Amino acid sequence: MWAQFTAVQFLTIARILRPQGRLGEVAAEILTDFPARFEKLQSAFLDAPGQAPRPVTVERVWPHKGRVILKFSGSDSIESAALLRGLHVLIPREQRTPLPLHHYYWWELCGCRVLWERQGREIGTVTGVEPTGGVPLLHVAPGEGKSEVLIPLAQEICTRIDPATKTIVIDPPEDLLDLNSEGRPSSLPAKGQGS
Repeated sequence: MWAQFTAVQFLTIARILRPQGRLGEVAAEILTDFPARFEKLQSAFLDAPGQAPRPVTVERVWPHKGRVILKFSGSDSIESAALLRGLHVLIPREQRTPLPLHHYYWWELCGCRVLWERQGREIGTVTGVEPTGGVPLLHVAPGEGKSEVLIPLAQEICTRIDPATKTIVIDPPEDLLDLNSEGRPSSLPAKGQGS
């Protein structure tokens, strides 16, 4: 499973939809690939547009009809819960769920330099990861005046991935880079925010 990327310091795990009940609870859309994380959630951060994320204490959490119901300290009425509508529930990036070997969060791959070791050249920098229903595609910006390159995020092609050094070493079929770079858009819109 490939998880999606988001901001530098925080990962978004839910989006508050509406008040739920009369005691300040909210219903939230789950935006994480690991919904079991809510079972032990005791604290989080809420984002507010134009403001720094603010810490909140989580009093109670339970699943409900494919969503999660959250009760935060200080939210004790329908009115106070309504003020939270549209906010994102964040966790510090350090609290992300560890992934198995050869699995990466998409945000870890953004900004990685892509190197074609056999050819001894740098292809460009990863600007995004696109889900396809099959093998995700790396969007790679090769530099000024050149078209974006799409590289399948497959182990046979991406032979070494090191998010710590922001490096991806590839060994693609000879014509892959030429075939997929023609007529592609120059940028990728932001994707989802799972963690």
